[in-house]
Amino acid sequence: MVAKKDKVGNVPNSEFEDDWSKRSLGDVFEFKVTNSFSRENLNYETGKVKNIHYGDIHTKFQTLFDITQEQVPFINEDVSITRISEDFYCKEGDVIFADASLDDVGKSIEIVNINKEKLLAGLHTLLARPIAKCFKNGFTGYLVKSNSVRAQIKKEAQGSKVLSISVGRISKVELLFPSLIEQHKIAKFLASIDLRITTQSKIIEDAFEQRIKTIIF
Repeated sequence: MVAKKDKVGNVPNSEFEDDWSKRSLGDVFEFKVTNSFSRENLNYETGKVKNIHYGDIHTKFQTLFDITQEQVPFINEDVSITRISEDFYCKEGDVIFADASLDDVGKSIEIVNINKEKLLAGLHTLLARPIAKCFKNGFTGYLVKSNSVRAQIKKEAQGSKVLSISVGRISKVELLFPSLIEQHKIAKFLASIDLRITTQSKIIEDAFEQRIKTIIF
């Protein structure tokens, strides 16, 4: 299905012109099994396999997840993972959703660099893998965080105090996306904005810490 052409942010249409496809999330992603290891089963010192905890998606991981830039806990070596199929280990291009939250259910990350490490999606997560080569690395993370997708996820969520989203319900969410070439342009543009925000935030944090030190000492 072809969607109407539009613009991204304040970038002119002439720079991002293309026909956009409309597909349900369940049509273009398949879901893999995740584990339910708690924080007690994880540590930050030693191990062979790292694990994505839903709390870290909510609090610290970047939209585009680069394992070399994030602090990710290991699964304790006394925890058996022998029954976990190789197909359930994370791959670049996978999207991981947090399936439970008080107010931000469905928050997600896209894995863009796994650095040949072994990584699993854990407690309260949904692991979605693209079925076909219809998404450019670095684009999907922004796509599933767009206002239209987030609004649909919230509509499909269930619960009163704690909201949750199931594979069946999130699969109904409709996605709009252009060709791979256009996806690359959009992802590059949005990544540059993210980098600018991160850099400015770091400058502000450093200046604040320096000011505190000046006052204390």
